[in-house]
Amino acid sequence: MTPVSLRLLMMGTGTFALPTFLSLYESGHEVVGLVTQPDRAGRGHHHHPHPMKDAALERGTPVFQPTKANAAESIERLREFNANLFVVAAYGQILSAELLGIPRLGAINVHASLLPKYRGAAPILYAILNGETETGISIFRIEPKLDAGPLLGMVSTPIQAKETTGDLEKRLSQLSPALTIEVINQLESGTTQEVTQDQSQVTTAPRMKKEIGLIDWSQPSLVVERHIRAMQPWPKPYTFLHSTDEVPLRMLILDVDPLPATDASGEPGEIFVGTDSEELCVVTGDGAVRVNRLQPAGKRAMTAADFRRGHSLETGDRLGPESNTA
Repeated sequence: MTPVSLRLLMMGTGTFALPTFLSLYESGHEVVGLVTQPDRAGRGHHHHPHPMKDAALERGTPVFQPTKANAAESIERLREFNANLFVVAAYGQILSAELLGIPRLGAINVHASLLPKYRGAAPILYAILNGETETGISIFRIEPKLDAGPLLGMVSTPIQAKETTGDLEKRLSQLSPALTIEVINQLESGTTQEVTQDQSQVTTAPRMKKEIGLIDWSQPSLVVERHIRAMQPWPKPYTFLHSTDEVPLRMLILDVDPLPATDASGEPGEIFVGTDSEELCVVTGDGAVRVNRLQPAGKRAMTAADFRRGHSLETGDRLGPESNTA
């Protein structure tokens, strides 16, 4: 007997949610609508790309973009979709109990961490920042409390040595579709096994402020290297170059390699150039890092060797906050 397909409503925004959204069209279930964040205008009133909205409209799927999903008028509109299940990924709004009660099967969330670790808005960033060796995708039944509902499915993956937050987010987004469809089918057939999250293992990953991108060179080399990867693509890992008689130059540090502690002497943030005219190394709290790629303000990203060819650096020049007084 062919099972009756579910009516699915997707709630999500951005590139992380897109592969999961597209997979719903191949799932054998009916996609009845997309709820996504309102369009954002950029400089010159140009609208930012909205890939999920574009994908829905291409397929004739109704799109709803409420400013506040929990508002009374939004609730009424959501009821009109007559969905059996809400599938949520990176939507960006906390959902009320009233909203979650609309579909017969409730709502599930696709979350980019191994819950209960890293509940919140920035789980991938924190996993890299904290030196985790693996992460993954968790799917859980949404409850009004943040990322606290019972787990319905999980898949893990190692974090690669050079992965930035952006790199890892892209890879995790590709792991989500198969697991999501598996959970949806289990919900349809009533075979789902719910696992309560271990409250003793809960950690949080709140939204970052832009200022956290500033590199703290007094930290150990491994911590500096993880910070630089975690802050890409946002809020970006930045520092300021302080050279004698020069205005501090803001720059992004995009890729570094930790060096042994014996390779450095001096105060954290000091540059030492050594005998290799292409190297740019920086003292850290326990050693040093070799800078491989950087991006000076107003310039393209470049190798450290290219930067050195255009800038006369001396041992004793420093990297640090803009108001560096050391």
